[in-house]
Amino acid sequence: MRIVLIGAGNLATNLGKALQNAGNDIVQVYSRTWEHAQQLATLIGGAATDNLSEVVSNADVYIFSIKDSALGEVIPKVTRGKSDKLMIHTAGSMPLSIFDGMALHYGVLYPMQTFSKSREVDFKVIPCFIEGNDDYATKTLHELASSISDRVYELSSDDRRYLHLAAVWACNFTNHCYEVSAEILEHHGIPFDVMLPLIDETAAKVHSMAPADAQTGPAIRFDENVIRAQAALMRDNPLQKDIYERLSMSIHQVALRKG
Repeated sequence: MRIVLIGAGNLATNLGKALQNAGNDIVQVYSRTWEHAQQLATLIGGAATDNLSEVVSNADVYIFSIKDSALGEVIPKVTRGKSDKLMIHTAGSMPLSIFDGMALHYGVLYPMQTFSKSREVDFKVIPCFIEGNDDYATKTLHELASSISDRVYELSSDDRRYLHLAAVWACNFTNHCYEVSAEILEHHGIPFDVMLPLIDETAAKVHSMAPADAQTGPAIRFDENVIRAQAALMRDNPLQKDIYERLSMSIHQVALRKG
């Protein structure tokens, strides 16, 4: 397929590479920053532009991979004069209906993974969630997603909101916990890599166990002496102390609910 990629960030870079490797033709890359558009276009082909009025009209598919807050401004400018083309966004929390009235065929392709420009990923194992507004959009989305991933699922906008929420808990919040851990260790001259075996085993366990069954630590049994002592160590950071105490309570409440 002939594809125009609107965006050149972390997701756009990885998605663009996967689409190009699958034999799709990336005819153009747009970014509001010329250097970013040029860098990605050099990697995956096509022309670079930082001007929305220069986005070509001869592609089959237009993929919007930009921050959620920019979609409402960018979509009308790109879809103008291209209402018969397939328009797709990649946002986890934005509804399909954002394209209403601006395109005949439109949809969502949400690859659920954390992306960085500098880190290669195997797109074949990444779950991709699609939604189309009509049979043509859904069929084309399925074909496009299946060209890069072996795990393609149809999911409504409403359910995708909860999927994205779950992903934030499982990924973004977890990574922030790593950062808090790294800061604590750094302040006491301990290298963060001592945590890697623990992190790897924690992640590995949920491949074969339910998260509730894999949970360990003082919070699950609500060991108040340990919890109180550790919270006291964080007295210089009231926000993190509060998060620690609330997470401990949440872990214990889940344990009680699960029996």
